[in-house]
Amino acid sequence: MPNTNRFSKVTPEIDNLAKLCTENRIDPELYSKYDVKRGLRDINGKGVLTGLTEISEIVSSKKVNGETVPCDGELYYRGINVKDIVNGFEEDHRFNGFEEASYLLLFGKLPTEDELNEFMSLLAGYRTILPKNFVRDVIMKKPSNDIMNNITRGLLNLYAYDVNANDISIPNVLRQSLELISIFPMLAVYSYNAKKYYNDKGSLYIHRPQPSLSTAQNILYMLRPDNKYSELEARILDLALVLHAEHGGGNNSTFTTHVVTSSGTDTYSAIAAAMSSLKGPKHGGANIKVMEMFADIKRNVSDWNDEEELTAYLEKILHKEAFDGAGVVYGLGHAVYSISDPRARIFKGYVEALSVEKHKENEFKLYSNIEKIAAELITKERRIYKGVSANIDFYSGFVYKMLNLPVELYTPLFAIARISGWSAHRIEELTNAGKIIRPAYMCVKDREDYIRMKER
Repeated sequence: MPNTNRFSKVTPEIDNLAKLCTENRIDPELYSKYDVKRGLRDINGKGVLTGLTEISEIVSSKKVNGETVPCDGELYYRGINVKDIVNGFEEDHRFNGFEEASYLLLFGKLPTEDELNEFMSLLAGYRTILPKNFVRDVIMKKPSNDIMNNITRGLLNLYAYDVNANDISIPNVLRQSLELISIFPMLAVYSYNAKKYYNDKGSLYIHRPQPSLSTAQNILYMLRPDNKYSELEARILDLALVLHAEHGGGNNSTFTTHVVTSSGTDTYSAIAAAMSSLKGPKHGGANIKVMEMFADIKRNVSDWNDEEELTAYLEKILHKEAFDGAGVVYGLGHAVYSISDPRARIFKGYVEALSVEKHKENEFKLYSNIEKIAAELITKERRIYKGVSANIDFYSGFVYKMLNLPVELYTPLFAIARISGWSAHRIEELTNAGKIIRPAYMCVKDREDYIRMKER
């Protein structure tokens, strides 16, 4: 019998071997010598152009008198400003902004009212197709404390139930994509319910999604014991899903989707790869780091309205003297945006309204103060020429907290939204199928002769 006590433990033998791995560091100067674009970015942080897309566009600078200058960020879905999309469904007092955005991303055009209703009916129908006993046998069988891993495990198990799993024709991939868009909320909520019951020793309840409700409404309906939620809660969660649905082909998880899709693999494997990318704290898990940082600030700053005290503590964080020692104010700054992240700007107004409903105005003011102070500090201390602004992660965790959503679901909510963007990019990659994506790496290790065992 294997020694299961050693499973998941780093033994002294492994620790010693690991030291050999860490000795093999590449000289940082070699990246400049060979003009290597680390992280596929140039020296100014701009992404290296590796592909073309019609799905979305991120604007962070404009040409003025022949020079490139930073500007307020803009985000376009299929050429339409996200701000206008949001204004559209908000003015109509609809809860189906996410469905409208998903239709636009997948099919390249805005749906008519009849087309949107038909699309929502299609998604509602797919919410009923989880295989018999799937929740019991797959989701409940071995619950994980990490909901993203549980969703990915469920996703890969669905491959076994799909008799056309390997068919990568566009109609079949679209069918698979619509199914995943429909059932991702169920995989996430049920995985959390299983974790809460088995691992946390809480109560267990499973609510079936309602065909008349939108994705945002169903998430709240399935998650809450009494199925109840306010109109503002549903509107803001719907907005959050829209703003997280897509963000260009170059973000880590979407680029992963393109890379893996280019190999010709199946939909479940491609989306599982994207999920694995998204769960990282430098990507989809960033809003959790923001929440942890704010909890630390609240413990160590006595007066949230005292700008001097806030400034002093934020300086400690930047100098690696406080919080996690990383020297990072989480939620500030972005790889592309400089003056502003349009998603954060759109979100902020709704966050303030929700803070009033939830009697969290003081906490909202704390966020606003830190956003202003930290941006100024980072720009000054790090000499960042392009400017620093709050990104979507800065406020999203606060919103989810006010919605009384469990922290374990923060990153899964990102996945529930982004599955629409991933699906659109997967279909685009297959439609324009070319060579497998294979960038180059230069080996900088000196060559050595092989030494016979007895001579080592």
